[in-house]
Amino acid sequence: MTLPATVAVDVGGTKIRAGSVIDGRLAHVRGVPTPATAGADAVLDTIAEVTAAVIADASGSRGTASDLMWRIGVGAAGVIDPASGIVISATDSLSGWAGTELTAELSARTGLPVRAVNDVHAHALGEARAGASRDSSSSLLVAVGTGIGGGFITDGRLLTGRNAAAGHIGHVPVAAAAGLACPCGGNGHVEAIASGPAILATYQRLVRDEDTTTSAQLGACTSAPADTRALAAAASAGDDLAVRAFDIGARALGSALGGIANVLSPEVIVVGGGLTEMDQTWWAPLRDAFAAELIPATAGLSLRKAELGQDAALIGAAGLWADGFAPRTGTYTQRTGTSTPRTDTKKESH
Repeated sequence: MTLPATVAVDVGGTKIRAGSVIDGRLAHVRGVPTPATAGADAVLDTIAEVTAAVIADASGSRGTASDLMWRIGVGAAGVIDPASGIVISATDSLSGWAGTELTAELSARTGLPVRAVNDVHAHALGEARAGASRDSSSSLLVAVGTGIGGGFITDGRLLTGRNAAAGHIGHVPVAAAAGLACPCGGNGHVEAIASGPAILATYQRLVRDEDTTTSAQLGACTSAPADTRALAAAASAGDDLAVRAFDIGARALGSALGGIANVLSPEVIVVGGGLTEMDQTWWAPLRDAFAAELIPATAGLSLRKAELGQDAALIGAAGLWADGFAPRTGTYTQRTGTSTPRTDTKKESH
């Protein structure tokens, strides 16, 4: 008797993570650098290699490979059409990624069936399956880090929309971002004021706008924040300009999410990504601005912090098979509330 087994893969701009899911348990997780500038073939080859390594790990731990029927579930950067498995569009974070026949090419390399969705969509599915939104029938997952993305699930269905492009929350216009360039090529979008790099840019503008004395003092400081992590530390240490930069970004995002909540009315909004590790310097203005935008019918809706971290995308990608994925653009139906615990503590290889 064969047992279904899935290699779940999360393909990001800097790292590819993969793990096995057997009997609903995530294990044998590995992480390797993404060859982001080497082209699509190099990325596909790396996915195939880490897939083979995960299968070897899982088969070795069971003592046999003959009882496992493997398939692959992928959450990947870019707009992914779940019906064709093609990367419809992508940013320059992965060179030559747009137009890649992801599922067909990966299946050709591995000899295994493959299903794929966008990585943030996979995150949303993972949190709905076993994380912060597992007890709800409708939820919005918002990922806030280098960029801002989202995934909306209603009645157990992931809404992918026309051309699988649903969830681009970072490209909602907000007044606070007026005149600011967005990575998409537009301007005035919330990602241009509320993403990690955007908040750092706001801080740098605030420094320039300060009076000469303050600017000179800051210019002489050798520990001026060089990235968002350092800026967060500065804010926690009481740097007024750093606090203001996070406040501006958080309020802009909170306002946008409040407006989206009034349109979609989900049971819960789950917020994940690197910025969620901030303290109340970021969370308090985010929640205040969000609540201020809610109409009476949506008042009381809360923002929850994501629970699964990086594993959310793996759990969601595995669920493309576990829950009878219907590979068509528009929606994807899954059961929510099914636990997918980690069973290993193995460190990832780098």
